[in-house]
Amino acid sequence: MTQEAFKDTVFILKDEMYRFAKRFVMSSDEAEDVVQDLMIKFWQKKEELIQFGNLKSYALKAVRNECLNRLKHHDVKLGFADMQLHRSELYSMEVNNLKEQIIGYINQLPEKQKMVIHLKDVEEYEVSEIAEMLEMEENAVRVNLMRARQKVKEQISQLMSYEQRQISK
Repeated sequence: MTQEAFKDTVFILKDEMYRFAKRFVMSSDEAEDVVQDLMIKFWQKKEELIQFGNLKSYALKAVRNECLNRLKHHDVKLGFADMQLHRSELYSMEVNNLKEQIIGYINQLPEKQKMVIHLKDVEEYEVSEIAEMLEMEENAVRVNLMRARQKVKEQISQLMSYEQRQISK
């Protein structure tokens, strides 16, 4: 694979890879590091990349795996108690607008649900493509998507109900 072919087939995926990575690591710098490291790995294996039919799917699987590895390593370094404290601080932060509130709700979802809702509702992939990327059955993707949307909907309803009670006082 030439440098030009690499740029046209692999490098064009970097923005999408970054957005997907940021969903996992929740840090712009860490997400950039993930993408940069993967681009280096892809370049080193550029001749093998031709074997993969759906390069986008392969790239996003690589992002997912790299992020999970980094999170695992980070959790071990922080220790369980520190991680719990960090998460509770994140969840208790006040958020001013609804969009940020919804993103916060999505980030609280279990990993599979978070990945599925991001790929379907943000990246706009088809269920079959998500199933391939995440190595899941299509029905499992649908179930996770339904559960994720339901949880977010319930939390939005609770928020709206709370705000209505505050207004009524």
